[in-house]
Amino acid sequence: MKAVIQRVSQASVTIEDQIKSAIQQGLLVLIGIEDADTEADIHWLSSKIVQLRIFDDENKVPNVSVKDIGGDILLVSQFTLQASTKKGNRPSYIRASKPDFAIPMYEQMITQLETDLGKKIYTGEFGADMKVALLNDGPVTIVIDTKDKI
Repeated sequence: MKAVIQRVSQASVTIEDQIKSAIQQGLLVLIGIEDADTEADIHWLSSKIVQLRIFDDENKVPNVSVKDIGGDILLVSQFTLQASTKKGNRPSYIRASKPDFAIPMYEQMITQLETDLGKKIYTGEFGADMKVALLNDGPVTIVIDTKDKI
């Protein structure tokens, strides 16, 4: 499971000219799922996202988490994070999970993030053509791959 985590002042997802979800201060998380991902990956990644100390404290030091500030999370599925660019110029998405595996994993991730954050998170729509807008704060962008956690 790969995640791109961006600290944002605001972010939104629009589908067919309708805003599906929007947040103010918090995290925009793009997530790519592969068949090797497990429930343990979900638990580990969710905990890591919610506890990442990337928001400024009173001394302007990034020392507090999204949970500490009462921020929001916008989670967007993005199979292209699993792209392989080793051969040629056209990315291969063979490692990206098919919907029958990816959708339940995505839904479990939503549930786990809500549990760990202690409130509702916002989402895109799996498989939809989404327009994602954000105002990256910092900018702060962190990339996490659950296969690199050791």
